[in-house]
Amino acid sequence: MSWIDKVKFDEKGLVPVVVQDYKSKDVLMVAYANMEALERTLIERKVYYYSRSRQKLWLKGETSGFTQTVKSIYVDCDMDCLLIKVIQKGGACHTGYMSCFYREDAKGILEERGKKVFDPEKVYKKRS
Repeated sequence: MSWIDKVKFDEKGLVPVVVQDYKSKDVLMVAYANMEALERTLIERKVYYYSRSRQKLWLKGETSGFTQTVKSIYVDCDMDCLLIKVIQKGGACHTGYMSCFYREDAKGILEERGKKVFDPEKVYKKRS
């Protein structure tokens, strides 16, 4: 039995995945994976997720080209959440920022603090 068989997926067959840049330690994003996404991630060492909005498996970077290469995978103590440390090529956020967590609460006001690394209109228009 593999450790994957011990992961506790929710009632929809999903497990939350926290993604962290392995060098900077910045949290890049949070997404969900199903069993197939996790299996493909382990085989290919590129991160796959399950898109809840599109209801399908997706390889991070399949549209933008900004892929995530796996450095390590951790499972939390309850076996119901993953932490994947990655080498991030380009920005992780579809809005063009390096991290999806680019807004910071500054005295009750959300301020954009992150670094925008690409123009989403150009990237997604070019690849569609």
